Amino acid sequence: MDRRRASRYDRSDPTRKAFDLADTPTPPLITANLAETMKVRSRDGKTIGAVHAFMVHKRSGRAMYAVLSLGGFLGMGKAYYAVPIALLAYDRAADGYLASVEPKALEGGPSWSSTAPAFDQDYADRVASYYGADKQDLEIG
Repeated sequence: MDRRRASRYDRSDPTRKAFDLADTPTPPLITANLAETMKVRSRDGKTIGAVHAFMVHKRSGRAMYAVLSLGGFLGMGKAYYAVPIALLAYDRAADGYLASVEPKALEGGPSWSSTAPAFDQDYADRVASYYGADKQDLEIG
């Protein structure tokens, strides 16, 4: 007599559903933090913050958003803002970015201070709507 009992973890049990990573939804974007921050200037040349990270689409490899850090002193009171990458232009001479959006508009935009929100399609649409940018389909990239 076989004393073995089939358990729900028994691989030989034909009713057990195999764990499949393809069934697990993953966020389409990954955060690429910068080792060194890059300054962001307004159109009048004033520094308004720094690029803290880029939100990169996993499949296409394309940077879709820049996460800007504004304000704060010695790491306290900093706020982070996701901005569509199309609103920034790289300035080689200054080795930084120029923002085509006004600093006051940035300060009123979707932001967080400590824990970043889930950057899903709804949040991406909210960011695009706020800045008047084209909405990006995160599934396509």
